[in-house]
Amino acid sequence: VQLVESGGGSVRTGGSLRLSCAASGITFADYDIGWFRRAPGKEREGISAVDCSDGSIWYADSVNGRFTVSCDNSKNTVFMEMSSLNVEDTAVYYCAATRRAATMTIIANEYDYWGQGTQVSVSS
Repeated sequence: VQLVESGGGSVRTGGSLRLSCAASGITFADYDIGWFRRAPGKEREGISAVDCSDGSIWYADSVNGRFTVSCDNSKNTVFMEMSSLNVEDTAVYYCAATRRAATMTIIANEYDYWGQGTQVSVSS
């Protein structure tokens, strides 16, 4: 199983970025994808989870309304469009996969596979 994030970079406050998470070795029919981030000096934060089989998506309050997650099931890839970025969004962003259960989870320990992370830096 491999998850590969891409799309990170450096932007100014108010800018936008699109992250990608390309998955191999798993199928979205069986796995949910979560997005997490770790900012310098802070705990890891779960910011979104998506069930690509039915389109269910959860967002943390910190990103709701600014970040949008979508799936391309034909490419086994999940995207996260990030807009209105601010300096508090500076972090390493990770995608992760968890076998689908009865309820969607954003608990990191319940995710089985992780990508290597991609850096997002927002400056004022």
